[in-house]
Amino acid sequence: MVTTPGVESLRFIIEELASWPYDPDRASLHVGDLGWNHQFGAEWLAGSLRVWVEDDRLAAVGLLDEPDLLRLAVAPRARHDEDFVRRLADDLDAADSRVLPVGEVAVEARFEGPLRDLLLARGWQDDEAWTPLVRDLTDPVPEHHLRVVEVDAHHLPDRLAVHHSAFDRTTFTQQRWQAMTEGPGYRQARSLVGYDVDDCAVAMVTVWAAGSHPGELEPMGVHRNHQGRGHGRAICLAASTALQEMGASHAFVSTPSTNLGAIATYRAAGFEEKTQVHDLRRPADSSAAVVTG
Repeated sequence: MVTTPGVESLRFIIEELASWPYDPDRASLHVGDLGWNHQFGAEWLAGSLRVWVEDDRLAAVGLLDEPDLLRLAVAPRARHDEDFVRRLADDLDAADSRVLPVGEVAVEARFEGPLRDLLLARGWQDDEAWTPLVRDLTDPVPEHHLRVVEVDAHHLPDRLAVHHSAFDRTTFTQQRWQAMTEGPGYRQARSLVGYDVDDCAVAMVTVWAAGSHPGELEPMGVHRNHQGRGHGRAICLAASTALQEMGASHAFVSTPSTNLGAIATYRAAGFEEKTQVHDLRRPADSSAAVVTG
């Protein structure tokens, strides 16, 4: 049965999700995605989650990144459970909008199992292509040219300035930073800002660990006035070092496959480009939606 959790369940959900084995080559929903979205507040995050419980155990977690986009993670033990997967697909397609609204919607389901084929058979289609990029953290990470510090109250204005320069339409503020860092997901996270030889803040990144499982970079950006100088590569190396220190097995990120500049930056930092993964989209005129009680 699918439910919307309360704020009191957020820590449990994040801890449980972090405990599941994670395949960075597919870059599915990660605890970092929940941690990053805590910037909107605990109530907002809880209200944007959908959870499925089977036999009193968490079986799946979905994050409504947008009202018509669900990012999904399923526990390894449930991915090949045909009965559960069928019920999950029914919930995604339900005409009562228990998970997604009627009409055109998208689901990010990047994991093994029959769910993807089942949705395709119901009329869903491949949608936007994303490229996962992964760096193995077994070996030492190379040095770089930036002076990198962990963000605190003193360095926060610099981190915010780089963020706003790198992302034109961002709404990230000091208040949202505060909300993000107060969330349970940030207990295994670090935010870094990099300074060049002139002591200008030029790049920033936040990394999200999940114990010994792969850790995510979200977000990463370079100040627009300092791009093209290798700062993106350097801050990605700093992020990899931080995750290595936190015990992560890999560092990973996922970017739209059309973002060739970002892919080149990550590759320059030693991230290996993996096979593209696709979201799934249900067309507005699809007859896939089912009526369930």
